[in-house]
Amino acid sequence: MPPSGNGAEAAAGRRCTCSSTEDENQNQNQSCQHCRRSTLPSSSSSCSLLSLESYPVQDYDKLWRIYSASIKGFTIGAGLKGGLAIFAVLSRLRRRKSLSSAKKAQMVSSSDDIILALKETLRYGLFLGTFAGTFVSVDEIVSAWGGHRRTAKWRALLAGAIAGPSMLLTGNTQHTSLAIYILMRAAVLASRCGIKSKRFGHICKPLTWVHGDIFLMCLSSSQILSAYILKQDSLHPSYKSFLNKHGGKAQVILQGVRDLACGNSVANLDAIETHYKSNGVDIKLDPQMKVPCSIVHENQGCGAHFISFLIQAYKRALPVYLPVYLVPALIVHRQGLLKRPNKILAKGLLGTARSSLFLSVYCSSAWLWTCLLFRLFKRCNIPMVALGTFPTGLALAIEKKSRRIEISLYCLARALESFVTCMVDVGYLPRSKNLKRADVVIFSIATAIIMHCYAIERDVFRSKYLNVLDWVLGVPLPPYETTPRKNRRSDSS
Repeated sequence: MPPSGNGAEAAAGRRCTCSSTEDENQNQNQSCQHCRRSTLPSSSSSCSLLSLESYPVQDYDKLWRIYSASIKGFTIGAGLKGGLAIFAVLSRLRRRKSLSSAKKAQMVSSSDDIILALKETLRYGLFLGTFAGTFVSVDEIVSAWGGHRRTAKWRALLAGAIAGPSMLLTGNTQHTSLAIYILMRAAVLASRCGIKSKRFGHICKPLTWVHGDIFLMCLSSSQILSAYILKQDSLHPSYKSFLNKHGGKAQVILQGVRDLACGNSVANLDAIETHYKSNGVDIKLDPQMKVPCSIVHENQGCGAHFISFLIQAYKRALPVYLPVYLVPALIVHRQGLLKRPNKILAKGLLGTARSSLFLSVYCSSAWLWTCLLFRLFKRCNIPMVALGTFPTGLALAIEKKSRRIEISLYCLARALESFVTCMVDVGYLPRSKNLKRADVVIFSIATAIIMHCYAIERDVFRSKYLNVLDWVLGVPLPPYETTPRKNRRSDSS
């Protein structure tokens, strides 16, 4: 909520100045996000649903606003998921060409890949379309029944919570990491509201630490990479597959490191030696070894392994980030792409190169830090693995500042999911039997907080997210405004 002021001065600060006079309105209404007047026709006229301009709620017919939000939500969900699915299918096709006929027979056929991609694209389109449509529907219904001003403080909170179960449309697979990530985003918005507050500002002050995102990344890396080496079952299958690909080590190598860290003798030395021989490296491992450096990088030194691994990791990272930057450019910046293609494409390629460098340095330094720590203390155990993977998060400093919090919160969500799974497995936390879709509950709580902040505390959002939400949902009326229906009645009288 905006801070309260004194008398008419505070009221003028809260209210838009566009309504002063007709001449002032013409000069100021283009800069005010709540009072912009557009030439958008009513629902009975034809207009472009997918225009990137956002229009104020009062220019919409209520049914038109619901219909428009549903279509735009579907477009974003299907566009993002479909774009990523295209790159995934192309990647599988390229990998299938390089495999032997025996391995090709074990893989899913190309037609099945395409059908699965289409299903996932449709599901995510329906998910976001239903979420947007449900939120706007509840918002309009409550506003019509209870009054815009009287329900302003809690209406978006309720609408966001009711729209949350639309996640069920993505299928039977649980999306715990996604739900926790959205909850982390909600926590960030709530913390920004707390920082603004006079009552909670001193409590939330530590959250303003400039390098807090890197610290979160280091903390998350300690759990994620320790789980990658020691307990992969605690990771989500898709994320485990991602780590196995970019971790760059075969399972026999990870098993050898795991045995040594758990205080057991390495039982698969022959399998590790055979693995290296198949890659043209002849090595003889010591059964009495104390540190696993020779298991991780055979005859190479730790520094030489870091350089060679970095080059390979960068090649693996490029296909990951190309769709991350290309798909939004095609969807969000498609109009600008026609006007200034060189600038937008160059920016996307630079972002791809920078993010790929981050991921490759992150994976390479994970092995470097653990090797250095093992050699320094001449031992390998579980605490050493956790400590060695902590500074890996420093690689996040390579990314630009605006992306650091996104990546750190995403990894924190993955780390929390893995940590809770580990705690449940060892018996420190009870296993939930009644709540089958906890991800939907978490997601609904998170979306309730986010949508409340969107309606009441808009300044805590970054402009790019606010623009997307405004485009999909329409710029909400400020809490002190009357409803569009009342405005029309007063105009007619």
